[in-house]
Amino acid sequence: MTDVTVRALEEGDWDTYRQIRLAALQESPDVFVSTYAEESEFEEDFWRLRMRRSTRLLAERDGTPVGVVSLGDAKPIPDDAEALARQDVAEIFGMWVEPSSRGTGVAWRLVDAAAEAARAENFSHLMLWVVVDNGRAVAFYSSYGFRPSDSRRPVRTDESQTEMAMVLPVRDDPGAVPNSMAR
Repeated sequence: MTDVTVRALEEGDWDTYRQIRLAALQESPDVFVSTYAEESEFEEDFWRLRMRRSTRLLAERDGTPVGVVSLGDAKPIPDDAEALARQDVAEIFGMWVEPSSRGTGVAWRLVDAAAEAARAENFSHLMLWVVVDNGRAVAFYSSYGFRPSDSRRPVRTDESQTEMAMVLPVRDDPGAVPNSMAR
């Protein structure tokens, strides 16, 4: 199998991002808050704005997109907004790998690229939200080095489920967890 490369998309790559995002929404509709029907109606200006708001990392094999993840500033955790605001925490979100590339290292490469981008932007930690009952995802992120925090929230698309914040130090003390995550 050919090597996977990961690159940051620029604003001019909005249509490439649009295509993989729409593919993700079609293939895994229950994983995302938004829907294919909603996002397929968005105009170019919206997609360009989206590209400026966060870093979009695209995994490719032989020039064909096979996965994507986004990186941005972490949103405040409920009941701890002040503490998180003092932390240099980046958040990864919108992770998706096309089905035939799952289990081939694409997700690992995307997280590697996100961690490197977070370090380059002087973030101290990388965090993400994962459904507590999604054993495969929790195991993957744990094997990468993410650690669960005590922060929980209802899943936005199904409030009967819970997701937790997982945290990865990307510089300084690798055993440290930001105070806002260590409750």
